[in-house]
Amino acid sequence: MRHRMDHRRLGRYGSHRRAMLSNLAASLFIEGSLTTTVTRAKELRRVAEKFITRAKGGSVHDRRIIRARLGHKEASIKLFEDLAKRYANRPGGYTRIIKTGPRLGDGSPMAIIELVE
Repeated sequence: MRHRMDHRRLGRYGSHRRAMLSNLAASLFIEGSLTTTVTRAKELRRVAEKFITRAKGGSVHDRRIIRARLGHKEASIKLFEDLAKRYANRPGGYTRIIKTGPRLGDGSPMAIIELVE
């Protein structure tokens, strides 16, 4: 049964999964889009949208929380200075997932996740 299961494990233990998702989020904030598997993109969407919503607050507390959880200085600066202002009037839905087809090596479904303009 899947009662109270609210996230995907992605084949990793907890700290490894959180580190991977924060690194993916930092890459997404810096680059604007990235290519990954569909399941990773769906989990990344949850994490990245929470970061952006928190950055829209802009308080010192929000900055400290994001800096602790994101762990990437340049990404957090871009998040607060650029992305929070860009999405100031948007109530949510900051990312878009576009499915691109199977990966050649193992056939896993791939997707592009990008920030919405």
